[in-house]
Amino acid sequence: MAIDVVALRAHFPSLAHGLAFFDGPGGTQTPTPVAEAVIRTMTAPLSNRGQVSASERNAEEAVAGFRAAYADLLGVPETGVVHGRSATQLTYDFSRTLATGWRPGDEIVLSRLDHDANVRPWVQAAERAGVVVRWIEIDAGTAELDLGSYERALSPRTRLVAVTAASNVLGTLPPVRRIADLAHEAGALVFVDGVHYAAHHLVDVPALGADLFVCSPYKFLGPHCGVLAGSPDVLDTLVPDKLLPSPDTVPERFEFGTLPYEILAGASAAVDFLAALDPDERERPGAPGDTPGTPATRRERLARSLRSLHEHENAVRARVEEGLRALGDAVTVHSRAKDRTPTVLMSFAGRDAREAQAHLAARGVVAPAGSFYAYEAFTMLELADPALRVGIAPYNDTGDVDRLLDGLGSFL
Repeated sequence: MAIDVVALRAHFPSLAHGLAFFDGPGGTQTPTPVAEAVIRTMTAPLSNRGQVSASERNAEEAVAGFRAAYADLLGVPETGVVHGRSATQLTYDFSRTLATGWRPGDEIVLSRLDHDANVRPWVQAAERAGVVVRWIEIDAGTAELDLGSYERALSPRTRLVAVTAASNVLGTLPPVRRIADLAHEAGALVFVDGVHYAAHHLVDVPALGADLFVCSPYKFLGPHCGVLAGSPDVLDTLVPDKLLPSPDTVPERFEFGTLPYEILAGASAAVDFLAALDPDERERPGAPGDTPGTPATRRERLARSLRSLHEHENAVRARVEEGLRALGDAVTVHSRAKDRTPTVLMSFAGRDAREAQAHLAARGVVAPAGSFYAYEAFTMLELADPALRVGIAPYNDTGDVDRLLDGLGSFL
């Protein structure tokens, strides 16, 4: 069944302010159940983690609930889930840790398509370690990665391949599994930036071939934080700098200081909210051996809901793109990969995209202009900086699209 967008929108208090939000890649609006989970955790008895008092147990439950929720969302064991302040912070932390095993003459491979958060930490770590950086280039005609350049960049000296699962500006979806398989054949680890991807697709970290995968819950209706997921076996080989008394176990040894229990609770609530987007998935359809009416697992409900979300967002994207085509040559759309997310980057002939952003904002439409930390892509493709980015989120509806297109029409 299709997502009931009217019912969905009722959970977002910010929508009552009359704004149409097309800034999803930069962060989504917050549904009431997520905010309520944060408040409940902060106002309940709460202490540092332990098992003696109710307040200690509440903290333990927040951590356990977070790991279980993101294990279900990302398809990894609970011991493979690491909390961080942001995906950028996690990538910096792991770049420093991984670089301790690199030696001069080793090589890493990075992608020109990526957000700088999956570029600069590796470049800086490589410079300190005396490691060579090689690049996967972008095909300017298709806005997709040039896999020929990737194959040429790989060698027996490659220690790491870092690549995005979805471009945050162009929406391009690279063939991550193929990239990962080639990296593993060369003996390299694969680090995947899934920040934009996880907002639009059900993630299966092992199926992607990622050894390490980062995402940001605030991109998919949660609070501001980051999550790293990976194989516990891979995590067990990594030894970060840490305080001597802090835990040596995985994943705790990668989490520094007291965890923000209220944020963990909100991030868990976001997963539950996503799992309930398609309310029809309350029971298994009856797999062999199942008792009729057996409740679906959260992972199964997520799969159903995110399939419905994908269909909804693609329908909204199609309506946006149809409207942009009607505006003619005044608009240049740079998002043209065959496989991509509902994200559209555009520029305007002879006009500054910041003017378009301000024009839309005056009409209650939020669509940002900039380069969105995609430094390599903007430089290599010689994109106009700033460009306007329209990013679709679960709560966008046809009314939002009409306001966006009307605003762009009057701007042009």
